[in-house]
Amino acid sequence: MAKLGLSLLLVCSILHMVGTVDSAAARNSAATSFIKASCTVTRYPVLCFQCLSGYASTIRQSDRQLALTALSVSLSRARSATVFASKLTKVRGLKPREHEAVKDCIENMADTVDRLSHSVQELGRTGKAVSQDFMWHMSNVQTWVSAALTDENTCLDGFAGRVMEGNVKTAVRGKVIDVAQVTSNALALINRFAAKPRH
Repeated sequence: MAKLGLSLLLVCSILHMVGTVDSAAARNSAATSFIKASCTVTRYPVLCFQCLSGYASTIRQSDRQLALTALSVSLSRARSATVFASKLTKVRGLKPREHEAVKDCIENMADTVDRLSHSVQELGRTGKAVSQDFMWHMSNVQTWVSAALTDENTCLDGFAGRVMEGNVKTAVRGKVIDVAQVTSNALALINRFAAKPRH
């Protein structure tokens, strides 16, 4: 009898775990679909989905959390690109013009990191904000993220021209373009969130 009771308890436990796993999978599936549909408003939807789908359990189906996560991904990549560019300044054999372009790029990317950090904090303040307060916070975020995009493009301007062709330009350009694309996507998702009616 004790064995039967233990067996029933085990079967019930397993069924409960399967039910829990199924409901978590369903939530993640719905969140993943939400992310994919939301990314269609961005300029780089495939990149958007690749960057954000791993955060489905955090994002769920929240426009605010989606925008905040996209912004956090952009910030993380901007920090990584800044560190990468900083390491390049220590590489031997850089031409003086390349060295200057990399240093200028580091300054621009530092500004990007600063603006995106402020944007993450400001977007975090929208949770309980209503009406005009909400729009004020969102306007700040939109302005700062737009300025971050400008900084990223300015970084690339320093490598313009055929005289700057080479491995340094290619490496920096690849990192900065990646940051610019995820930042562009974040801005699109921020604009989408800002445009949603508030109740």
